Amino acid sequence: MEWLQSLNRAIDYMEENLTENITCDDVAEHICLSSFHFQRTFSMLTGLSVGEYIRNRRLSLAGHELLTGNEKVIDIAFKYGYETPESFSKAFSRFHGVTPHEAKKQGTILKSFNRLMLKIILEGGNSMDYRIVKKDAFQVVTKTKYFTEESSASEVPKFWGEYYQAGLDDKVCGMMGICAQAKKNAKEWKYGIGCEKKFVEEVPEEFEILEIPSYTWAIFTCVGAMPLAIQNMWKRVYGEWLPASNYELISDYDIEFYTEGDNSKDDYISEIWIPVKEK
Repeated sequence: MEWLQSLNRAIDYMEENLTENITCDDVAEHICLSSFHFQRTFSMLTGLSVGEYIRNRRLSLAGHELLTGNEKVIDIAFKYGYETPESFSKAFSRFHGVTPHEAKKQGTILKSFNRLMLKIILEGGNSMDYRIVKKDAFQVVTKTKYFTEESSASEVPKFWGEYYQAGLDDKVCGMMGICAQAKKNAKEWKYGIGCEKKFVEEVPEEFEILEIPSYTWAIFTCVGAMPLAIQNMWKRVYGEWLPASNYELISDYDIEFYTEGDNSKDDYISEIWIPVKEK
């Protein structure tokens, strides 16, 4: 449960600094977690990016202050990190459905976005098949592209479609999806499609070689049609397995492994590999 406590400490830190210029890196550093894994964990459990949570909380509080207080719109805009009244008004209207000036009128209906508190709710019955495997270092040949946490759920499947449409699978089998942790202060992370180098006779020009270090891997079996099956398993790994296990993540690569067969079928099998170490 230390893992869950750390995430709630991160939420506490965000709440205490909503009027400050904080970033995801600042929050992750506060709880001694890599920015990449903090952001991914947060979005897996809440359905929101860290930026969306902070923005929604600020706009919710700004609306309350405009409705109940006497401060000027420009002062509220600057208080919650907006550089101009225009940018604040645009964001405020998109969130609340009314302008900041309209929000000052009594009887105006505003949206409320409350503080999060993460909890684990144990619901029995559903098992998770996984194994712990020690692997030596290996190389993978991949076609890579950069994504943000906010766009990845829809854009990564599109990337796979582009890979096959371009006939790249004939050059390098799309056996693996490799996610490389984002560097500090980077808003994007790298995702590659490919396979182990030992299966590739000649590396195509548009591909690159990634060196995957020797790790102990937690490998989870997913059964079901893509991409929903593997996306749901990611949520379960972060929401169920990690909080209760005796392992913690190593901040580096993680891998999606795809078997042969029709990935639109309900019995299609894929895997998630995450590098771990014992707590």
